[in-house]
Amino acid sequence: MKKGLKVFLGAAIVLSAVACSTANDKETKTKETKEKIVETKEDTSVPKEYRNALRSAKTYSDMMHMSKQGIYDQLTSEYGDQFDVETAQYAIDNLNVDYKENALKCGENYKKTMHMSKARIYDQLTSENGEKFTSEEAQYAIDNIKGDYLEAALKSAKNYQETMSMSKDAIYDQLTSEYGEKFTAEEAQYAIDNLDE
Repeated sequence: MKKGLKVFLGAAIVLSAVACSTANDKETKTKETKEKIVETKEDTSVPKEYRNALRSAKTYSDMMHMSKQGIYDQLTSEYGDQFDVETAQYAIDNLNVDYKENALKCGENYKKTMHMSKARIYDQLTSENGEKFTSEEAQYAIDNIKGDYLEAALKSAKNYQETMSMSKDAIYDQLTSEYGEKFTAEEAQYAIDNLDE
């Protein structure tokens, strides 16, 4: 059981990283260029291990848009960076990050790549087994994700239709279920009305 849980947690970290990392290479290259220009000298009075943890934390924030707790967990994880708690805490305390913006970028990627509903995105962002953003950070993301969720519902419905051969009634139930996709009735109905016959 313990081994299975470790494998599951490892897979969850990878899934979260993939879901929240951006696929826009141009944006990443531009950001890296700007960072090189603005880069300042490292504080050599701080132990090398602390500086390494801070650099790693910055990478998790910049590339994967992780939450404060998510970064800390990754820094201290035996399957992650394996820093001790004091070193990881130094990194968290000295990381200059807007976690609301990280939550927004992460939420946008869930909507775009996994076609999640507003409620599912919020749950994923705040989940102890998900992204671990605060409720305030997650709400900021939900309030600022652009566009409606009709197309996300339709894409999710098409996925159920094509991969699981479900009936329209079953798809509607899955889309609106509290244990399923959590789309609104209006979003789910739009999806059903626009599915291929």
